[in-house]
Amino acid sequence: MANRTAVILGASGSVGQALLSEILSCGGFEQILIVVRRPLNLQLGVKVKELLVLDMNPNKLTHAVIDELRELSGDVFGFSVLGVGADTAKLSLEEHRTVDVELNAAFARGLKASGKVQHLLFMSALGADHNAKTTGLGVAGIAQYVRVKGEAESAVNNQGPAFVSIFRPSVIIGSQHTPWLLSVVARLLTPFTPAKFRSIRTTEIAQAMVAAALHPPEKSAVYHYTDMMTLIANR
Repeated sequence: MANRTAVILGASGSVGQALLSEILSCGGFEQILIVVRRPLNLQLGVKVKELLVLDMNPNKLTHAVIDELRELSGDVFGFSVLGVGADTAKLSLEEHRTVDVELNAAFARGLKASGKVQHLLFMSALGADHNAKTTGLGVAGIAQYVRVKGEAESAVNNQGPAFVSIFRPSVIIGSQHTPWLLSVVARLLTPFTPAKFRSIRTTEIAQAMVAAALHPPEKSAVYHYTDMMTLIANR
């Protein structure tokens, strides 16, 4: 097995937990580093190490990643599934950006500056658009959500490693942020939903991200539902 290390930001969330489980079970990585602001105490064995960044601000996050990766050998892959989730309607635009844009950009800069990482796999959202208006009709917070996700995509593309794979799920089944009723309705409507807009499980996002890491693309790319299903099928 190749000497591969996975570095994960956002491992405490629903998709993050699924991603950590998939990386552990796939057999493709010798070690896993999870970047956290407080201990998760997962007790997953010597293969998993926690990098504690207690004061998770952009500058400290970037330098913590650089320092930790400096001594690593082999191929190192960055994974970020960090995001605010369903609470965006309660946040100001700047509060939202602080997490989704600034911390993800800081992580991407650290990966690049370490000189160890060529590929970042980043979870965004369907409809992400850095030019979108921040207010509008529809579900509360959705206009701001797609705008900030688009800004986050631009930030990691511009400041991160040479290759960035962006994953844009629609409704995420199994996420703590997805209401139970919405999950049920989304699954029932799957046969009538255009492929790009179909719901997807946390485990399927994780499988697609790991597949893209183990079989890296030749250039940066954006993956929607059908693309993620193809990655899973071909892994």
